[in-house]
Amino acid sequence: MTLDATLSRIDADMPAALDRLMALLRIPSISTDPAYKAECDRAADWLVADLASFGIAAEKRPTPGHPMVVGHVPGDGPHVLFYGHYDVQPVDPLTLWDRDPFDPAIEETPKGRVIRGRGASDDKGQLMTFVEACRAWKEVNGTLPCRITFFFEGEEESGSPSLIPFLKENAEELKADLALICDTGLFESRVPAIMTQLRGLLGEEITLTGPDKDLHSGMYGGAAINPIRVLAKILANLHDVAGRIQVPGFYEGVPDLPEDMAQQWQALNFDHGAFLGGVGLSQPAGETDKTPLEMIWSRPTAEVNGIIGGYTGDGFKTVLPSKASAKVSFRLVGQQDPHAIRESFRAWVQAQLPEDVTAEFHGHGASPSRADVDRAPGLRTGARGAGRRMGPRRRLHRLRRVDPGGGLLQDHPGHGHHAGRLGQGRRPDPLSEREIRRRELSEGHPQLGARSGRDHLTAGGPGRVFTPIRPAPHAASRAKG
Repeated sequence: MTLDATLSRIDADMPAALDRLMALLRIPSISTDPAYKAECDRAADWLVADLASFGIAAEKRPTPGHPMVVGHVPGDGPHVLFYGHYDVQPVDPLTLWDRDPFDPAIEETPKGRVIRGRGASDDKGQLMTFVEACRAWKEVNGTLPCRITFFFEGEEESGSPSLIPFLKENAEELKADLALICDTGLFESRVPAIMTQLRGLLGEEITLTGPDKDLHSGMYGGAAINPIRVLAKILANLHDVAGRIQVPGFYEGVPDLPEDMAQQWQALNFDHGAFLGGVGLSQPAGETDKTPLEMIWSRPTAEVNGIIGGYTGDGFKTVLPSKASAKVSFRLVGQQDPHAIRESFRAWVQAQLPEDVTAEFHGHGASPSRADVDRAPGLRTGARGAGRRMGPRRRLHRLRRVDPGGGLLQDHPGHGHHAGRLGQGRRPDPLSEREIRRRELSEGHPQLGARSGRDHLTAGGPGRVFTPIRPAPHAASRAKG
């Protein structure tokens, strides 16, 4: 059978494939909220049933948190493991959504038809793209071209706490020549990209306590310390006027951008104005001596992701609160040590506390950046496959973003690593709407279909098809991020 037959099958089955994706998107599998535990279980059960519907032996595996879904396809040649995650982020605040986030719909936009709904492009759309490519290939050819393991996680959006123990406990079963991870970003809508490096992630939650109870500001205002005021000052000190992060030692291990990489990025003709203009902004807010592309790809960041304190309901309450808290995340690059940065950040906060204010800290993961694999044969194969349907403008980029699950798979012995994106990388509002272009869903199927062809997978000969990658060395053992 030719690849064209598989592509034709994908086109013919597109309405049914969209129905299946919509069914998965309707499941509110929010992993970080215990109230949705049953829904995460339901999403895992749905995936097991869907894989079984075209002959894939799959099962739901328990963990201390949400279950893993593991399915196996026996075969000769290299062993390919496909990783995806079925959990999604919380949808708050609901007021920013135009419709129920778990009632997905296809909408017409100036950029074409899109599917809107939580999880459409992170990561249910990409996950189902690979599943549908395998379904079509098997229906046309009878069997899949190599040994494949489907590995779907339910905790990626909450730090993947169960992933490392599960990988260790099932190391032999999950050992593979190549891990495919489709949870990164397109460069632009018609230019797919293959990611060869991932930024690390460190999360910190700070809670400051002043008085031992909430106070009336008419009685205590001015005399009693307000923890919101203290917290606001600390957060304002996180960056200087040039956008540099002020935590001591933060930039240790941050490499300069290599000249050849800088030239490659410049050749992309990235439109900074359009990038920011698409979300209602006009001026870059990071380090003043860096380009926006460097800011999002090669530089570390510190962002305040949430602030809580005092009365936040409707109306007004003149409270002087007892507590104030903030969530802060750091994206890491190069040899930055997340554990050293955590300790330095906490000491930096403590040093700014006035008398009568104490701080508590809660960590939310700590994963380092991952090394690049620009020359791995499997990546070049993927680039050729992407060009089959999406055109010659595909790119092999050293993009730097965080993917906790992908980073942990990279550390797992025996895994190569190949990260590719099938969803739209730029979302109008990542907190209020998730979208995946319907056209990209169509083109993503044959992209993976082309990658799955035996002529590509066996390039280089048995046993030396894919080059495993190793983690970037760092000073401390890594916790999950």
